[in-house]
Formats: sequence, structure tokens, C-alpha cells
Amino acid sequence: MFWNDRYANSDGYLFGEAPSAGLVAMADLLPPRSRVLCVADGEGRNSVYLASLGHTVTGFDPAPVAVERARELARRTGVTLDTHVAGIEDWDWSTPYDVVAGIFIQFSPPAERVKVFERMANAVRPGGLILLHGFAPRQVDYGTGGPGNRDHMYTLDMLRRAFADWPVQHAADYDADQASGSGHTGRAALIDFVAQKPT
Repeated sequence: MFWNDRYANSDGYLFGEAPSAGLVAMADLLPPRSRVLCVADGEGRNSVYLASLGHTVTGFDPAPVAVERARELARRTGVTLDTHVAGIEDWDWSTPYDVVAGIFIQFSPPAERVKVFERMANAVRPGGLILLHGFAPRQVDYGTGGPGNRDHMYTLDMLRRAFADWPVQHAADYDADQASGSGHTGRAALIDFVAQKPT
């Protein structure tokens, strides 16, 4: 498995132990003590951060090496996580969450991404939030992380169409420097998006 090998061959945590700066900037939008699902959560830096804020966090990732590192990071940080080895295609999406978060999960081509967003949307309870943080297409020119395919990137227009009837709570397209382990380092083109599922 590509991702399991990449994590296993990294020197320490591939994307570091600190949460994504984009997630930190959006964290105040989450209601207190939310039930959060972190999709394709990797080594747990983001789920551990959310748990440290008092949220009840479930995370999954298909890479066993990453999930074990997430558990270790949670132990060292003193928080509780519900972590699972699973991929998007075999995760049980029937449980509702207050927040479903996808941080840098841009591994799906457009046709598959539609299905991913549908699954994520179905797992958000009415009135709950979808939270996405990822790369804009110009990230390919920066070459500082992420997939090398513009079709895998986000635009705000695309996200607004994907969640067309969801009131948008926050949307931003910006450039910023980031230092996330050896995996994402340098100037990056970023998208933040938070929308609320209609009741």
C-alpha cells in the first residue's frame, strides 16, 4: 500500500505532530464538545488536536502504520481517540456526527470525489458541519506537497456546488507558508471551507 509504505519510510511523523494551521484557524467554528469524524486522518495530528479541545473524535485511515502513530500521539498527548484502520470505501458511514472533517484528503479524481463528498455529507447530522481544508489548483506550481494533479484540487466554486444547499459558514482561498513535517513544507495554495447541513 502506497500510503502505508510512505509513512513507514518517513523519519518520524511524515506531516509532523502539530495540527494543520488551517484546522486551527477554523476550530472556533465547531460547537463545544462536538462528535467529530476525521476522514483519512493519517498519523492523527488533527484528530489529537480536536480531542485536546474537548471534542469526542473518531478517526480512520487505511494505513496501519499511520493509525498506530495516531494512537501513540494520543497516548503521549493524554487524549482519547477512537481510531480505526479503514478506507473511505469500507468505512461505515451510517453513524451521524456533529462535524465531519477532511484535512488534505485530495487523493480522489473528480468522479470519485463526488462519491466521497456524498458519503461525508450523509454522515453529518442535520445542523452539523462539514469542514474541508486542502489545496487549490495553483498548488501544483508551488510543488510543496499534495497530489501533482490539478483535477484533485479544490476551488471554492466547486465546493459550493458540491454542498449547494448548505449555508456556508466560512470559505477562504489563500496562500500561506506551512511547515508540516517533511510532507508539506513551504508556500502553499490553500482552501478552507465550512458549511452547515440543512435541518
